[in-house]
Amino acid sequence: MAPFAFQRVHYPANRLHFSAWIPVMRRLRWLLVLILCTGLIAPAFAADEPAGLQVGQEAPAFRLEDQNGKWVTPADFHGHYLVMYFYPKDFTPGCTTEVCTFRDDIAKLRKAGADVVGVSLDDVKSHAEFAAKYHVPFPLLADSDRSVSTTYGVLKSGSHYAKRTTFLIDPQGKIARIYEDVDPEKNSGQVMSDLAALKVAP
Repeated sequence: MAPFAFQRVHYPANRLHFSAWIPVMRRLRWLLVLILCTGLIAPAFAADEPAGLQVGQEAPAFRLEDQNGKWVTPADFHGHYLVMYFYPKDFTPGCTTEVCTFRDDIAKLRKAGADVVGVSLDDVKSHAEFAAKYHVPFPLLADSDRSVSTTYGVLKSGSHYAKRTTFLIDPQGKIARIYEDVDPEKNSGQVMSDLAALKVAP
């Protein structure tokens, strides 16, 4: 009896062996992983993106502590205009210029029917020291958990600072003006000009 002989299989020239597909499958696997990771990571970054607040919208509510440990809410300013300015950090040059400009103009702003609050991610202790050093006569609010900065859309993505943005909120609690990337030295004057214009508008 003749011994059993294995028959050699010959693949057609136009047919790829399975091993030839391995590099292609590896590439497809990494492409799939990349797509899945992008889908998971994108929402995390989107959480810090601007909320897109517009003039005429209801200003988001907030409840934050000031430099004296007092809780402050929009109800404290009912019936007045509110200048709510966000700034990056206590004791930095631009933020010092801005707080001192609002400080120097506070009497004019109050005469025009507006109150002022500053907001940053610094804590109450930092605000207390900053306010004491520069004799700040209005609340500096501590948004340490970033919640209000996020709601107002001013938190820089991937950063520990709020963007320099000012909201002028009318006595009914609606956003009357939004000032982005403001000049720390000129913003107070811009607000006073707009307050005058808003009061004569029909």
